[in-house]
Amino acid sequence: MALIPGGVFAMGSDAFYPEEAPVRRVRVDAFHIDVTPVTNAQFAAFVAASGYQTFAQTPPDPAQYPGMDPALAVAGSLVFTMTDRPVDLGDPSQWWRWVPGADWAHPTGPDSGIDDIMDHPVVHVTHQDAAAYAAWAGKRLPTEAEHEYAARGGLEGVEYAWGDELTPGGVHLANTWQGLFPFANTLEDGWVRTSPVGHYPANPYGLYDMIGNTWEITEDWWSLPANLPRPKKKAGSCCAIDNPRGGFRAKSVDPAEPTNRMARKVIKGGSHLCAPSYCQRYRPAARHPMALDSSTSHIGFRCAADA
Repeated sequence: MALIPGGVFAMGSDAFYPEEAPVRRVRVDAFHIDVTPVTNAQFAAFVAASGYQTFAQTPPDPAQYPGMDPALAVAGSLVFTMTDRPVDLGDPSQWWRWVPGADWAHPTGPDSGIDDIMDHPVVHVTHQDAAAYAAWAGKRLPTEAEHEYAARGGLEGVEYAWGDELTPGGVHLANTWQGLFPFANTLEDGWVRTSPVGHYPANPYGLYDMIGNTWEITEDWWSLPANLPRPKKKAGSCCAIDNPRGGFRAKSVDPAEPTNRMARKVIKGGSHLCAPSYCQRYRPAARHPMALDSSTSHIGFRCAADA
């Protein structure tokens, strides 16, 4: 882990997606954070020691999903599947496929494995799985503010973890999608899916893969910044919000889906599927909701700890 010094920074962005705004001054206390995302090797050690079974490895209970066909109550997870033509980018079901038998040890389905990618980030994990690993390791998950502060590496007001240019001098500094999403990846960075942790340069805090590669789960409940509760300011603090936390579980549900009351957590950093042509969320300020019962082939995590 790396020790991140406490400080004040400008959190959020007014230049990209509405859920990132407004920019606000935030103060975080010093904390530790993993230098890389948790890898397949690390997660395998946790499973071997604890016998833990992930959410994706557990068949869903039809009673918790009214209307579910019991025949569909089998273990599995969502796997990205490249399309063979341009599709409606407003319909993620065009490229996400629910695959029975897909899980952290079988990332693209039951016939796949991780023997050759033990140094890649673990995927197909939910918040429940990440929190269980963190507790086993004597750590915790980072808050959204901690993750963004660490990702910025002390660089104030820049869009990426290294500056304002995505590929300075044509050099790729993170695992993202090149070409037209989701059907034409030119593979300029050499990776179809995840890449080994630490493959790209560290940010100024010595942290790897803080943007790109896989989204990372945080401890905070999803909410728009304008709706977040305002923590009390410390004595002598007139401008910055101190150690902000997310919203409330009950209010984190998706208002666009009134019949789906599943709570959601904040994920940060974007993934190898983020592209200039589709999802420009390979930035420290980027954020997205993740349902508690959702696992995918592009979401992982790293741990934090109090200083």
